[in-house]
Amino acid sequence: MKEPVGRAELEQVVAELGARLLGVQELTEGTFNAAYALTLTDGRELVLKVAPPPGTPLLTYERDLLGTEALCLRRFAGRVPVPELVAAGTTPTGRGYVLTSVLPGASWSSQAAAVTPAQRRYLRRQVGRHLAAMHTVTREGRFGYPSGPLAGATWPVAYRRIIEALLMDAARFGVELPLSADQVRARLYPAADELLAGVTTPVLVHFDLWDGNVFIDLTGPGPEVTGYIDHERALWADPAADLVSLALLGDVAEDADLLAGYAEAGGPVVLDDATRARLHLYRVHLALVMVVETVPRGTAVPTHAAWNARVVEWLRQELAAV
Repeated sequence: MKEPVGRAELEQVVAELGARLLGVQELTEGTFNAAYALTLTDGRELVLKVAPPPGTPLLTYERDLLGTEALCLRRFAGRVPVPELVAAGTTPTGRGYVLTSVLPGASWSSQAAAVTPAQRRYLRRQVGRHLAAMHTVTREGRFGYPSGPLAGATWPVAYRRIIEALLMDAARFGVELPLSADQVRARLYPAADELLAGVTTPVLVHFDLWDGNVFIDLTGPGPEVTGYIDHERALWADPAADLVSLALLGDVAEDADLLAGYAEAGGPVVLDDATRARLHLYRVHLALVMVVETVPRGTAVPTHAAWNARVVEWLRQELAAV
């Protein structure tokens, strides 16, 4: 799915800033957007993310994801460390883009082996405090994804529409699920109507806070979380939904330091029985995304087989737990 961008097009994007392109390095970790580290002639170092070309097969929710990224960078700025949004727009070939500053440090996942147990406890507590700050971003009257039709006036309605779209995407891309679409509906929809009705305030949730999207710096006098990236999956939802990717394929209840930092900073979610029940629904949501996207993103291949099998099993377990 990730399509490269030609040098001439990169130069046109940079020209809109009144600068010229000095150096380019492709960033290869992601599977959706093309991404580049740019050096400009005026000395600035920036990150450019460019959406797939028009006509690329996408999941239903994958509409204007870089518009969602820009929204999050604007709304989270000043509350938690995120890259500065320098510019957002459309390339000459019709591909959306965002230009941002560069965060100090590197992703937690790339430095995991160097993080000591004491540093991990400190950093997870800091992530918890940042999460509480993220969860102060609210709106009224509309849950769901910022762009497109997967939204609703209530959280149960928006959740149903999101899941229904993923089931339809699975059929469209020929993705086999652990249960039939009708069996998934029978498990999820009554539970969603019952469990999600009490969520009445749409909160902007990142929904992809795994270690690859958390940047840390271990070079200073103490470890520091320097920022959060890749906000494309964000949506207006129950803030408890963010607890899923923070404990990917696991249980956030085991992350005492994160939960302590979150509570200290006044985070609105309490990990009680009602929240635990809702978390099963949100794990199914994220697991469905991860399973279905393997086909359009080209990761349903032997080199990813072990990880993909773990995600399918996670989906199976969470469906059984609803």
